[in-house]
Amino acid sequence: MLTLPTQDFRLESYRLTGEPLVPRAPRVALTRTAFAAAHVVSDPLRERNPWDTRPAVDWETTLAFREGLWDQGLGLAEAMDTAQRGMGVDWLTAKELIERTMRAAKAHPMRPRVACGAGTDHATGLASPDAVAAAYEEQAEAIERAGGQLILMATRALPAMGARMDVYHRVYRRLIDGAEKPVILHWLGEMFDPALKGYWGTEDVGEASDFVLSLIAENPGQVDGIKISLLDQAHEEAFRARLPEGVRLYTGDDFNYAPLIAGDGWHYSHALLGIFAAIAPAAAQALEALAEGDRATYDALFAPTVPLSREIFRAPTRFYKAGIAFLAWLNGWQRHFIMPAGFQSSRDITHYAEVFRLADRARLLAKPDLAEARMRGLLDLHGIEQG
Repeated sequence: MLTLPTQDFRLESYRLTGEPLVPRAPRVALTRTAFAAAHVVSDPLRERNPWDTRPAVDWETTLAFREGLWDQGLGLAEAMDTAQRGMGVDWLTAKELIERTMRAAKAHPMRPRVACGAGTDHATGLASPDAVAAAYEEQAEAIERAGGQLILMATRALPAMGARMDVYHRVYRRLIDGAEKPVILHWLGEMFDPALKGYWGTEDVGEASDFVLSLIAENPGQVDGIKISLLDQAHEEAFRARLPEGVRLYTGDDFNYAPLIAGDGWHYSHALLGIFAAIAPAAAQALEALAEGDRATYDALFAPTVPLSREIFRAPTRFYKAGIAFLAWLNGWQRHFIMPAGFQSSRDITHYAEVFRLADRARLLAKPDLAEARMRGLLDLHGIEQG
């Protein structure tokens, strides 16, 4: 029994009730491609001046977490915003992460799909389209050399220079056409990163959609798909219906993923989601049920994860990474709850208490005794005495 804080400033008793899901490999081939975007585990004993220097990474634990996702049949989106790109994790650390991950993926018996984020976060003072494209290409070449598929992450550089659509077209045309293999585009809304407001050269979502669709249509063979994270189910459904045949919509909607992945009878979304790293057993087993034609089990597994995801991704949404790492700690995937640049402080104890409750109800506290003991310690740290 724990004493947990509530949103209305009370304390209440809470007893764990969930029967944990057991992680396992899928019984059948999945009918949806599912990338889980994973976080990076710090090594707090080697961390020095965490706000001013490169993060010290616990590589063994970081890779073990990824292998746990692969064991359940999920793919991996590596070095994305979930891994705190631009929010504690720099490009050199991300590059090493990608190289280590690709070596581990090649040795894994499931031969998992891994797509990696290419951006411009290593470069400063980018003032021209050619400079932005060259910065992207530097990271893209490193990823392709390691054997990863490219995700062309949204860059802060283009909105910062007030780029219009013709500039986006020039940069992305060069990147898409020059890639070794089909790429995944990345449309991240300002709720995830305020610096991306007006991406694609307009604040009008309809105009931006028309532009991106025309960009893809110019060379659809070089576009595997596009990840859209706008938290707008109606927009995603309308957008994916207009995609060229063979180009996937990878949902990044951590609020509405269940109906989007299931589809509307004509179209459906694949997945590239940070929440899948936190709810992997439920996600993998729900996708298995969908592949087996068992919609009831799919809905039953996903339904309790949606309130959990909405809490983890609540505004300010960009702080969601803390909830991902928190659940990894509760479930024994890491020994501590310390994040690069001390990012765990981005959320409050009431939020963590609610994540704890919702994870229990979603059957996602894999080791209940361990989770309760660790939650008790965090509550003590915040002055909430336990009986």
